[in-house]
Amino acid sequence: MLEPLFGNRIVEKIMFSLLVYENGYIRGIANLFGIPVRGVVQQLKRLEDGGVVVSQIKGKIRLYQFNPRYPFLSELKCLLQRAIDVLPRSEIEKYYRMRTRPRRKGKP
Repeated sequence: MLEPLFGNRIVEKIMFSLLVYENGYIRGIANLFGIPVRGVVQQLKRLEDGGVVVSQIKGKIRLYQFNPRYPFLSELKCLLQRAIDVLPRSEIEKYYRMRTRPRRKGKP
């Protein structure tokens, strides 16, 4: 849907997942969509170099999220949300549903 705008379907999927889940890591995004890890690495590096996303290391994992200082962040999130709203219901349920099982008792 936004592939022509972003120039790549992997970027589109990365952006959608970061919007829905707020952060993500390389292998998790790749496994979610069944796409090559190498493609996710390349596109996240490109987005990070452009200042759209930022990363931080948590333990052994590098987590990516939208850069809160990106000047067009609110407009970008609005565009992504409108695009997600018109996705087929089956795709939303397959890729973008939030956690459905309850957390373990006592876990924050």
